[in-house]
Amino acid sequence: MVRRVLSLTSGRIAVVILTVIALLAVLGPLLAPQDPLATSDNTLAAASGAHWLGTDYLGRDVFSRLLDGSRVSVLGSLEVALVALVVGAIPGILSVYLGRVFEWLTLRLADTLVALPFLLFAVAVIALLGNGITQAMLVTGALVSPLFYRVARAATLSVARSHYVEAALISGASLGWVVRRHVWAKVLPPIAVALAQTIGVGFVIVASLTFLGIGVQPPAPTWGGLLASDLGYLSHRPWAPLPPALLIMATVWAANLLADAIRDVSGEAGRALLNNREARADRLDMAGPAPAGGTS
Repeated sequence: MVRRVLSLTSGRIAVVILTVIALLAVLGPLLAPQDPLATSDNTLAAASGAHWLGTDYLGRDVFSRLLDGSRVSVLGSLEVALVALVVGAIPGILSVYLGRVFEWLTLRLADTLVALPFLLFAVAVIALLGNGITQAMLVTGALVSPLFYRVARAATLSVARSHYVEAALISGASLGWVVRRHVWAKVLPPIAVALAQTIGVGFVIVASLTFLGIGVQPPAPTWGGLLASDLGYLSHRPWAPLPPALLIMATVWAANLLADAIRDVSGEAGRALLNNREARADRLDMAGPAPAGGTS
């Protein structure tokens, strides 16, 4: 699947952008030219050689804070996606095989989680458990998990009644073996699409919470926090919200672009794409090389 995704232009663009964002999360705090928490008297300064993106209202280097804050945004979005994957996909697969009681309970739980406004619920949980990004992301991931539950359940239902799965169960194969050998290959592509989309959703959630000052204790830098701090000083630095906003937009756009690329190369669409490319290559081979020169 990875090779198919990279064969698409949209897939390559998405992978490049997400790789750059991941490198910012890993190396950003190390590459920051100045201490992102250090204040100075040079407040609201314009961009210069010493401060590539200027300084904020406390004289802190904006570029350093942008690099240092990338780690929180990336890790927060990954926490949302991975928690939603584990909480949603596993019960979604098992609901097809563990009987009607388990199926009914998980369906009702998924319906309940869908009905809850996850952003407001995350704020309420933070108020009870304390202001921390990990608590917020765990709760948000659980509230987003119905997406994975429904995707995994639908994909599992499509193969659960197939002859080869029934034959494996009749022959004495364990449920775990059947899931690993037959079901997971069918469930993986739609789950990969949902995972890429959820990473983009996670970035929006992290940016929204940190924009409101929830999840991260100040003065720790975050992309959403940078947006919020710049809004009160637009008359002095009207362009200041652009860097964090563009980073958030590019990351979410790349995640959705990757989800579209995975969907395009998986299932029937993927097979049709490969068949079309093979047919085009065969036609080019049959046409042969063009003549080197004209006839006399």
